[in-house]
Amino acid sequence: MGSEEVGSSGVRRGQEIMAVLLLSITAVLTAWCGFQASKWGGEMSIAFSEASSARIQAGNLEGEARDARQFDLTVYAQWAVADLTGDEVRARYIEQRFTPRLITAFEAWRADGMSENGPFARTEYVPDGAQEARALTERADRKFADALIFNQRGDNYSLMTVLFALVLFLTALAQRSIPSRIAGLLLALATVASLTGMIITFTFPIKI
Repeated sequence: MGSEEVGSSGVRRGQEIMAVLLLSITAVLTAWCGFQASKWGGEMSIAFSEASSARIQAGNLEGEARDARQFDLTVYAQWAVADLTGDEVRARYIEQRFTPRLITAFEAWRADGMSENGPFARTEYVPDGAQEARALTERADRKFADALIFNQRGDNYSLMTVLFALVLFLTALAQRSIPSRIAGLLLALATVASLTGMIITFTFPIKI
């Protein structure tokens, strides 16, 4: 056996060992990226579900707040009519029927000389369910934003699986009956792609 054949055999052997290492490492990284993509996809689904639930609850509470405001407006309109006509007895009687939320705003409005367009313009007037609806709306917005972030993280991991699939493809090509130089070039490209993918993957958030 000539020295060239021995050298060629040694190069081929080294390429085979390199290919096996690349295949093993890339297989593990591909599985890891798939696992992470699945986990972040689950987090995204949960966040979207929580955002939807919070919006539904907020909508229901907003409806209750509108109904409460409408009731107070109706009662207040009767008081305004009595007050304009000078019917003090009727006005006091209606005042006694004010809801606690309207009484608070009404008294503050009267204490300030009734300078605003009714007690409903006061910050003290808060119909039942309004604050809860606002809090739930804010929660829904946060959860929706979180879901978008989780979706992007899952997409990032999915993109890495595509890169590692390319590594597997190049490595498989390098193991075919082709000249050593071409096989070496393919393995070099696969190695660079694998290292790049590893570095990028290690910068991604992890979900266990």
